[in-house]
Amino acid sequence: MDLVTVLLSIIVILFLAKAFKNQKQGNYKNFPPGPKPFPIIGNILTMDMSKPYKTFMELSKTYGPVFSVQIGMTKSVVLCGYEAVKDALINHGDVFADRPQAPVTTKVLKNYGVVFSNGENWKVMRRFALSTLRDYGMGKRTIEDKIIEEAECLVQKLKSYEGNPFDNLTSINAAVANIIVSILLSHRFEYEDPTILKLMAAVNENVRLLGSPWIRGKPESTEYYHNENLTVLVGNLFAAGMETTSTTLRWGLLLMIKYPEIQQKVHIEIERVIGSAQPQMEHRKQMPYTDAVIHEIQRYGDIIPHNLPHAATEDITFRGYLIPKGTVVFPLLHSVLRDKAYFEKPDEFYPEHFLDSKGNFKKNEAFVPFSIGKRSCAGETLAKMELFLFFTTLLQNFTFQPIPGAKLDLTPALGATNAPKPFEICAISRR
Repeated sequence: MDLVTVLLSIIVILFLAKAFKNQKQGNYKNFPPGPKPFPIIGNILTMDMSKPYKTFMELSKTYGPVFSVQIGMTKSVVLCGYEAVKDALINHGDVFADRPQAPVTTKVLKNYGVVFSNGENWKVMRRFALSTLRDYGMGKRTIEDKIIEEAECLVQKLKSYEGNPFDNLTSINAAVANIIVSILLSHRFEYEDPTILKLMAAVNENVRLLGSPWIRGKPESTEYYHNENLTVLVGNLFAAGMETTSTTLRWGLLLMIKYPEIQQKVHIEIERVIGSAQPQMEHRKQMPYTDAVIHEIQRYGDIIPHNLPHAATEDITFRGYLIPKGTVVFPLLHSVLRDKAYFEKPDEFYPEHFLDSKGNFKKNEAFVPFSIGKRSCAGETLAKMELFLFFTTLLQNFTFQPIPGAKLDLTPALGATNAPKPFEICAISRR
């Protein structure tokens, strides 16, 4: 055995011994309780690594709303239920405002952009993103008109199938992507255009658009407003502006064909309130049932069940436990959207969660699909507008049906987000 091999062996042995000692003795006093980890690998063998939130929900039954797990060598804290998540992200928002710095994100993103950045860069980029989106029409009539136009383009695309089965993934993704493209580039693409197809494919690879003319960094400051930072920010906006909204719409269509009686009630309300006119945001307050259905699609679809991870900016005693600075924290959105204390039938698709006894729309404070606190989704206003206008326009124009003999599976596909499994659908024209 050569000298290099011997030295490497000694280093590995010392590393393993130290790790085992740390695990055995515990580095954290009064840390949240959790299952006993194995040396080195932690709790990985006892977790459903394809859908960790399922394991977290089970563990919460034993350890309560604040508990710990160890994934590899990293100790993490999981928060379950609306009360615990609200306490952390609202009442202690500053302490839980960081993102954990993993080697991959640190090397690739370099603390740029807004999603995985921290500190002053995160604050500057978030303010810049919000102000720029507002300048380009988020929440205003200008962007509403763009969504209405795109919804009509989507209607024409679906009509071209003439009631025959089709896979709705590409069309819906492209329609939603065109909204953020119109904001970023003042342009839209046809759904089969190779450029938008390439852009959509690139979303999962941390989209990096070349210099975009829509961005003007402030000339007096190059510390934050430089190409690398702004390029990552554009990638963040593109990914966030397409994936979650298009996935929610696809859940909506799947749930409408699964529950045709609910689809029929939406049709009736659309006929009564809108008729043959173009759906607009002003109609929403007159359409409590449709609004409730859209909210329930978001709740039931549970697109980002784990939430994006947070990290403690300082040591904190939280609900009686010490959480040291830098600890990874998962405020589990799945546990909030399925909280039995706030939703009567948490595991069922039940629009009445958002309706009172008189059929009026009612808010539910545990409805937090965009998360809450300082790291809540910056594009929430845009997403809500897109969901209402796309959904009502589609339901105004079509009755959606499954292909004959299809078995409708509501189990989410494997992946970082809870997307529906691929399915074909028939769009029967109503106009």
